Amino acid sequence: MKVMFTVTLLSTSILFLLFFPKKSINPSSPPQPLQRDSSSSAMSRARSFVLWLHGLGDSGPANEPIKTLFTSPEFRDTKWSFPSAPSAPVTCNYGSVMPSWFDILEIPVTAESPNDESSLLKAVQNVHATIDREIAAGVNPKNVFICGFSQGGALTLASVLLYPKTLGGGAIFSGWVPFNSSITEQITPEAKQTPILWCHGMVDRTVLFEAGHAGPPFLEKNGVGCEFKAYPGLAHSINNEELRYLESWIKARLQSSSQ
Repeated sequence: MKVMFTVTLLSTSILFLLFFPKKSINPSSPPQPLQRDSSSSAMSRARSFVLWLHGLGDSGPANEPIKTLFTSPEFRDTKWSFPSAPSAPVTCNYGSVMPSWFDILEIPVTAESPNDESSLLKAVQNVHATIDREIAAGVNPKNVFICGFSQGGALTLASVLLYPKTLGGGAIFSGWVPFNSSITEQITPEAKQTPILWCHGMVDRTVLFEAGHAGPPFLEKNGVGCEFKAYPGLAHSINNEELRYLESWIKARLQSSSQ
């Protein structure tokens, strides 16, 4: 339990301190599956797959202790993946180079913050390549769950909504809507059926609570259902209460077979 707080607090301090010269990412390069880590070398036909996307400046391995909290038997055959974002200049951190899924233009993130959709869509393509690989290996799409914190939560939302199939679910922690309304035209009827869980601390000063709270109405306006949970007293971090709820939320949606 103590490790969890160390990890999330480290992510928070990076977001505050490392958070402004924008450098675009070439969207023409082919999508690549996200970098595998040592924890994701599980069985070739996993019953379920959970992809965890970390926050700005963090790393995949630093978040691996999360999976130790998922002790229910239903997760015995789950394949976990905690990839690390590539290093890139980040505008809100004055161009400093750090692990980042896409560019962030300002901090704190508000409900009205501008977005860099070009680098976001490049990251989405890479997430989709990872999902495609797992489905091709035999995982039922409805047993694929994408989860993420902060920047990783924003990427989770975009990746789930723009994937052409219905997935098991997308879980966003302290995230925001990282794209403009025009992208919603690309959401397929199948993607609209993917369950969304959104958790946000009410005293978050990095991704303001208003940014998270604006998400569900935006989604519902576009025909996407969303369960939103607010956590009083929680800053820009993840607590064990959120993760315990995530465990039960995923359990309730797991399918009984691979196909």
